[in-house]
Amino acid sequence: MKIAKLSEMTRGWFIGNFDPSLFRTNDCEVAVKSCHKGDYEERHYHKIAAEYTCIISGRVKMNGLEYGAGDIIVMEPGETTDFECLENGTTTVVVKIPGINNDKYLENNMLAKR
Repeated sequence: MKIAKLSEMTRGWFIGNFDPSLFRTNDCEVAVKSCHKGDYEERHYHKIAAEYTCIISGRVKMNGLEYGAGDIIVMEPGETTDFECLENGTTTVVVKIPGINNDKYLENNMLAKR
């Protein structure tokens, strides 16, 4: 049995080919993310991976549309999105398939860091 703390993971990512990781794989990446009102992620896309975002609690805005608890947003490779947290205490689960390192690009085609 392994025990870990989400707070020890980088930005909530705990499965994937990065350090730290509880299970190193290129098959997928998984994160539980907590955010606060006003947190923002620039418009970006993935060339290879699809990204699944499940809103567990709170509200977010992606591509100008609002989503809340129970909504699942699927971004296919090449589709762009931004992300804005609309209320404190928002939690999401994010899954990327496959887990490709360095597959996050800002809309202006510059490679972004995780």
